[in-house]
Amino acid sequence: MDLYQLEAFVAVAQERSFSRAALRLHRTQSAVSQTIGKLEDTLGEKVFERSSRDGTLTAAGKVLLEYAEELLNLRERAHEAIAELRSLHEGKLTVAANEFTSLCLLPALHLYHRMHPSIKIQVQRSLAGDIPRQILMHQVEFGVLSFKPEDDQLSSTIFYRDGLVFVVYPGHSLATADKVSIHDLGAESFVAHNVTSPLRVKVIEAFKKTRTTLHMDVELPTLSSIKDFVRMGNGVALVPRMSVEGELERGELVAVAVDELRLERTLRLVTRKGATLSHAGVAFMNVCRSMAADPEHRAVFEPEGIETAKRKAKV
Repeated sequence: MDLYQLEAFVAVAQERSFSRAALRLHRTQSAVSQTIGKLEDTLGEKVFERSSRDGTLTAAGKVLLEYAEELLNLRERAHEAIAELRSLHEGKLTVAANEFTSLCLLPALHLYHRMHPSIKIQVQRSLAGDIPRQILMHQVEFGVLSFKPEDDQLSSTIFYRDGLVFVVYPGHSLATADKVSIHDLGAESFVAHNVTSPLRVKVIEAFKKTRTTLHMDVELPTLSSIKDFVRMGNGVALVPRMSVEGELERGELVAVAVDELRLERTLRLVTRKGATLSHAGVAFMNVCRSMAADPEHRAVFEPEGIETAKRKAKV
């Protein structure tokens, strides 16, 4: 089994067609079929259902696909690493993040781009639950998560902390209040994100704990749409403070304190434990570390596990 066989296999699986895979690989369909046949002979298993004409995978094919994609991604990373050795001015920074965590990356990426303008920056929008797998499969070098990954093969560094803020439009009855109780929110119509998160679970638990009804009557796909919908006079929302700082400064939205909902969101840079970072990756970590030392930034730089070890040592 060689990498070309795996490349042909992945192409057929992704294209769901031997003919389209052949075009993609600049080979004849016959050559691709022969390559897949040799792969199956080596494995002693069929990887495609021959009765299907759309490249349907067998059970063995589904297992192989994950490993094949990881190996091909490693090959690409190896090529990039060798290319970087030719010049410190070349390379690519790859990060997986969701909509909100991408916002928190912007200050670091701004400084990084000014310092290393020739490094290509690629931030891939991903669901938080998919990011650990993408890192382990070498699809990206870094991921950004609001929770500590459970996989022992991953390490994380806290780089940002942000609070959740309750916002209303200026004409709302609560807009003039400095502070309200969670009980005052039982009759409100909340505009929420349609993707669940650990912080959303905490909000739901806080309402249950205080026996307050939570009405999530509208769910929207982005923070931007949530802000705009509330700003237009529709309901209320709980959003990360960083995402609404501009609207709060311009008076387009009003933040009201809720004692029972003082929730903090901790963001982490995640990578493979013990991994040798690319030159671009090392430079990015250095930028994040320098921002944490600058009081003008709200960034932090705390590798997780260090504080725990210190507490144990004191005991």
